Amino acid sequence: MARSTTTPYARDELVPEAPEAEEEASPDSAPDPMAVLEQEVASLKDQLLRRRAEFDNYRRRVERDRRAAADDAVISMLSDLLPSLDALDKALSAKGTAEEIQAGVEITLKDVSATLSGRGVRIEDPTGEKFDPLRHQALSYEPVPGAVDGTIVACYRKGYLLGERLIRPSLVQVAQQSPEESPPVIVPASN
Repeated sequence: MARSTTTPYARDELVPEAPEAEEEASPDSAPDPMAVLEQEVASLKDQLLRRRAEFDNYRRRVERDRRAAADDAVISMLSDLLPSLDALDKALSAKGTAEEIQAGVEITLKDVSATLSGRGVRIEDPTGEKFDPLRHQALSYEPVPGAVDGTIVACYRKGYLLGERLIRPSLVQVAQQSPEESPPVIVPASN
């Protein structure tokens, strides 16, 4: 059986016909400029509304993606910390000696520290360093014999940084020059 190569439609049926509005307008009359401008304004308003809707959809999508990425990061971090929490829970119910329990807690602390450092978190114990008010929080300034003025002599709570971003400052005690170590101040006598 041979196939027919002709289409069931005539050629002129496939070509869309010109709108009838063009036929109604006479070639002698010019289009009304006000109508043209109103049509253009309506078209621009429609475009503006569509762009606004597209932008609102884009903004919502970006916000949703940002929240999802943040949630994924938190879930990933918590998943890494859960074994350490399980170990701490076991340590609380352990019936071993104080030394055995302390050893288990130290191992757990190392696991948590390794998890944090694997995520780019740096734990800071600034004892002996120069005090930096951008990274440290001074609890006290006290004279400490033999310590250089402005150095950290005790760290009460370690600080944490993510890259160069401060998560939590260190709580520290800062050495202050003792009065007996300060150089004498010579005040000129006035005549």
